Amino acid sequence: MSAASFRKGRSLNRFNNNVFTGVIWAAGIGIVAFIFGLLFLILQDGLPKLSWGFLFGLPSEIEEGGGIGPALFNSFYILVLSLLIAVPLGMAAGIYLAEFAPDNKFIGFIRICVEGLASVPSIIFGLFGIAIFVEAFEIGLTIIGGAVSLAFLNLPVLTRVTEESIRAVPSELRNASFALGATHLQTITRALIPAGLNGIITGICLVAGRAFGESAVIILTAGVTTSGEMWDFSLFSPGETLAVHLWYVQSEAIVPDAGDIAQKAAAVLVFVVLLINVLFRVPLWLNSRRMRG
Repeated sequence: MSAASFRKGRSLNRFNNNVFTGVIWAAGIGIVAFIFGLLFLILQDGLPKLSWGFLFGLPSEIEEGGGIGPALFNSFYILVLSLLIAVPLGMAAGIYLAEFAPDNKFIGFIRICVEGLASVPSIIFGLFGIAIFVEAFEIGLTIIGGAVSLAFLNLPVLTRVTEESIRAVPSELRNASFALGATHLQTITRALIPAGLNGIITGICLVAGRAFGESAVIILTAGVTTSGEMWDFSLFSPGETLAVHLWYVQSEAIVPDAGDIAQKAAAVLVFVVLLINVLFRVPLWLNSRRMRG
């Protein structure tokens, strides 16, 4: 190859690289701009109108001026209950698949099933919740039914995220732990989980945001009404959440200020989901600092 041909090929490669880099930058900036624009459109109408009376007030069926207090409380209550069920079980299943499960066709089939369940529409889990809690146990539309159904929805995702996070830990770290005399349990709890904590917490963050904004499962298993009390901790009360209340106000409600309620509820929903993501980033930041230290 002559020097001229080499320079020509090198120039062409540099040009292609610059074009590709420009396309990636343009796509990234466009996506970020779209996200910020969407957030601005949602928050600009509802956020300035928020008040403590709206956040903690009782909803109204006929008169204007109702709040979202019970629905907002139910959203956090069901979210916490579902995470208390899904996180331990999902992490345990992921650790088993990563560390203890034999490498055979049956376990491979289990992984395929878990991945398939992670992509199943949420309404299927709602129908599953109806079959268990409404028809089999005959307890009706309740908070506990919604929380357990949400936990079923999030279990496959947490299982896969935990397994992949544990598998991504370098084998040298595992071998070093065993070389120092640690047991398998000590290696998992003191080496593998801390090293894979960023991926695990990211998965929990994703399912928490998804669960807080979920509506199909809640409508089918917890209902579209509340008990009418602000701080109702009963597991057998109806469990309308903020996302369900937003859908109901926008489509079924007859209150005169339904549009304003929907705008403010949407702003609260988006703001809380963003807040959940920010709060879950704090342990990631602390864990990164500790690992670097």
